[in-house]
Amino acid sequence: MIKLDIISDVACPWCYVGKAYLDRALEERPDHPFEIEWHPYQLNPDMPPEGMNRQDYMAAKFGSRESILRIHEPLLAHAEKAGVEFDLPAVDRSPNTLDAHRLIHWAGLEGRQTAMVSVLFRAYWREGKDIGDRTQLADLAEGVGLDRSMIAQLLDSDADRADISARVQNSRTKGVSGVPAFVIAGRHVVQGAQPTEVWTGIIDDINAQLKERSA
Repeated sequence: MIKLDIISDVACPWCYVGKAYLDRALEERPDHPFEIEWHPYQLNPDMPPEGMNRQDYMAAKFGSRESILRIHEPLLAHAEKAGVEFDLPAVDRSPNTLDAHRLIHWAGLEGRQTAMVSVLFRAYWREGKDIGDRTQLADLAEGVGLDRSMIAQLLDSDADRADISARVQNSRTKGVSGVPAFVIAGRHVVQGAQPTEVWTGIIDDINAQLKERSA
C-alpha cells in the first residue's frame, strides 16, 4: 500500500470538493494502492471557540454580497462536476474546527476516520449543522459508531487539543498555506481539489510502477 496523507479542514469547501473528486477516482479504480490518513489544518485558527455568524465572517473577509457570490461561482461549478451538493444558504455559522479535528483523530483510532470526515463535511456543507458545537459533534460521532458518551467526555476535556494545534502548526511550518493538500508516499505533493481524471491518472501511473518493480 502507498500512504496518502490528506491535509484538510472541514470548514474548507474546496476540501469537500477535493474529497469528492478523489472518492470518484477510488470508485473507478478499486485496485488503487492508497492507504489514506487525514491530517488537521485550520484556515482560521484564531476563530473564536464559539465560532461566528457566517455572513459576518464572509463579509469581513470578502466584502460585498456580489463579491461573495462571485467567489463561490467556480466552487459550485467544480462541485457539480465532482457530484457533490452544497446548501450554502443553510450554513449560518463559521466554526472553530479544533474540536472537529479532535473528533477525526479519535475516529481514526477506531478505524473510522474517513467515515467521520465524510459525515462532518456533509453535516456542515449540506445540512448547515454547527460542527463547532460539541453536542452536535457527539451526535455525529454516534452516527459513525463511536461511543457518544465517551466522545462527549473527551470533547469536554482538553484531550489532544495541544497535539492537534501542534500538527496544524507543523503543516504551516512545512509550507502548507492552503488546503486540500495531498502527500503521496511522504514525498509527492498534490495541491488543491484536483479533478477525478487527474487522480485516476496518478493511480494508473503508480500501479504501473508497482507492477514493474514486482516483475
